[in-house]
Amino acid sequence: MATQLNLSEPSDSDQSSASDQSVSSRSSSRVAEKKKGKSEAEDPFVLSIKYFSRVEAGTPVHGNDEVERHLVLVETVAYRKGLPPEAISVLLEFAMSLRMGTSLCARVLKCLIPATVVPQEAVVRAVVWLGVGKIPMSTQVLFIKWVLTMFDMIDGKDQLRAIYGFIFSFVTEENLCPFICHLLYLLTIKESVRVFRVRKLLELQSKLGRQPFLMHLLSLYKVLCPELVTLSIPSRMRSGFRNHNSTWKSTLMGVQKRNGSQAASSIGLAFTIKDKASSRKRKHGHLQLPALSSVVNKQPQSEPSSSRKLVPLVQLHSFAQLLENMHHIELPAQMGSLLGSSLALQYLDFVQDESALLRLNFWLGYALYEEFLFCGDGGGFQNSDEALQFLNKLLSTENFLQGGFTSSEAFLYKFLTVWDGSLLRPQILALLSNIPVVPSSQIGRLLFEPLMQLFFTSSVFFKCGLVECLNSMLLKWLTWHSVYALEDDLDISLKSYTSINMTLSGFKDSVMDLVHFVGQLASVGLQLEGCHSLLLSFTLDFYETVCDMFLKYGLPLVVMPPPGVFYPTLFATDPISVDRLAYIMYRYKVNLASAKSQEKLTEAFHISSQTFHEFNRYVVVMVNSLWNSRMFKPDMDLKLREELLLKSSVPQYWASFDLIHHPALMSYAVDFHQKCWPERKDMDLNSIKDSKPWIWYLEYLFTQGYDGFKLFFQSNISQKSVADDEQDESLS
Repeated sequence: MATQLNLSEPSDSDQSSASDQSVSSRSSSRVAEKKKGKSEAEDPFVLSIKYFSRVEAGTPVHGNDEVERHLVLVETVAYRKGLPPEAISVLLEFAMSLRMGTSLCARVLKCLIPATVVPQEAVVRAVVWLGVGKIPMSTQVLFIKWVLTMFDMIDGKDQLRAIYGFIFSFVTEENLCPFICHLLYLLTIKESVRVFRVRKLLELQSKLGRQPFLMHLLSLYKVLCPELVTLSIPSRMRSGFRNHNSTWKSTLMGVQKRNGSQAASSIGLAFTIKDKASSRKRKHGHLQLPALSSVVNKQPQSEPSSSRKLVPLVQLHSFAQLLENMHHIELPAQMGSLLGSSLALQYLDFVQDESALLRLNFWLGYALYEEFLFCGDGGGFQNSDEALQFLNKLLSTENFLQGGFTSSEAFLYKFLTVWDGSLLRPQILALLSNIPVVPSSQIGRLLFEPLMQLFFTSSVFFKCGLVECLNSMLLKWLTWHSVYALEDDLDISLKSYTSINMTLSGFKDSVMDLVHFVGQLASVGLQLEGCHSLLLSFTLDFYETVCDMFLKYGLPLVVMPPPGVFYPTLFATDPISVDRLAYIMYRYKVNLASAKSQEKLTEAFHISSQTFHEFNRYVVVMVNSLWNSRMFKPDMDLKLREELLLKSSVPQYWASFDLIHHPALMSYAVDFHQKCWPERKDMDLNSIKDSKPWIWYLEYLFTQGYDGFKLFFQSNISQKSVADDEQDESLS
């Protein structure tokens, strides 16, 4: 036992050595601290900060070279590498307390460029100084602008929300009201909404009018507590809050770039600084998505606990963690960062937090307006990949959420009036296809008029892209209808988070207007482009959607194609287009037959007799031209004067568009003739019309993959006539 204690206990020499090392260590640490203190004492910047923290109230400014020297040094450091949190606290307290009067206050506020974060306690103390009443109004406005600019760099928001009522009291100041409303908009949570605050905002609205900043704050109140806000909020509002960060933004970008810090990414300021030539055209930079990161750059917890009140999204790394903390999520103040996070999008799609979507719509609308509508001639981004990446990310988000944003919808309506049709065409058309159902009373002014001007003044490739876009738009409208249609009311906009509710009748009117509009575009476009096969193909894609609206999507509406689409397709020179027309007409017949039977069961269901008349007329034309060889006969719907037909010198002109002599099918007829009668030197295509070769020829066509012809003729040609032909052949 003694031996064991001996081994376990240190010897006297060991204890002496350890003691010497401890004394040496303490001595060296004291020396290091002295050196550090001496270096800090000698640091001019530290001395300047100490000066502003200790300067007494009433110290004169004019002729004071000492304060000027210290302030110039602080400005130099701030504009070069930013200010540390302690310096921000000292300088903010100095400026707002007016120790040296009001002359230096604005100058100090303008140089408050943080290197990392802004202490929340300093902001709270500065806000309290607003209540003293000695600060000039211009300085108060400048301070609130600074808070709005640095909002995402503030290391916490709980204390600011604790004085929400104090901040709200400043909405009665007319000059401060727009900026206070913006700050309240960022701070508002459900617990902040109270009846007396709603009444005060409504009272201000009665005095100032329907100001956008008041409407946006009220709209957020209504989302959080709809029972307290009975005011009708318009579904589309112009931007309510202006950009207040121009004073500090470029400086902050330069500071963060030089420091290599990631703090700026959380507020979306990590943009490339443009040269002076382009700065006049593009004064803002909002297209790079802010990163979903913690402003204070804390290490994320390995296992976020659901017992916490709020869990920042940046601390969640898996879907399992998202589910565990679903009702304890703290969203970032810079809502644009949500577009770059798959977990954030899953949260939005699952929870459907209307307040978060409202804020995201505001951020997105502001970015789109500033970068695309208010940037001069657009030279700043025309050749930039930044705009392309931004719109692609927006499209990816909309596809994930299966719906568009109201802000992008409102932006598109304005952008179409100034768009040249070539700038970022694929992205703009894709965004356009995500627009939810537009009421019939507005669709012409918002969509059709600008699109018509673009269509008729652009290339055939733009025409094809636009028809494809409108086909995609129609598909989404019909899909939303088939999924969300209710018995008495139809809410088409559930996934786009708008407030547009329309009846089934209103929805049918909008769809009918869209179909007629595309029909008009296609009719004139095919004439202008000489029945271009590519444009015709996209047009037929659209009508393949239209012909099945009743059976596939449950919409009691059948709209026939106009003659300007039907006849160019029937006379097309490529067999695929003619076959697709036959298939479309077959689907029209199936839908109309089903609609007719449905009409007998319920009186509320009705298809116009004009639709049946148009369909029957088209079918007669197709059967007479392709099957009966009776084109241009007097009883036909398509008529030409006899003298014109004779001048054409076309023999048997009435058979020029049957299945044998049609320009699109003649090559098949020649190939069939050569295979059927290889020994003949003289080719007589009319011999194919004999009953048995005719049956063989039809089978030959059907084996080439032309199922449209097969379905059309099987549904519109009586089997009796075919059987008679076969019987006559067998008797002979």
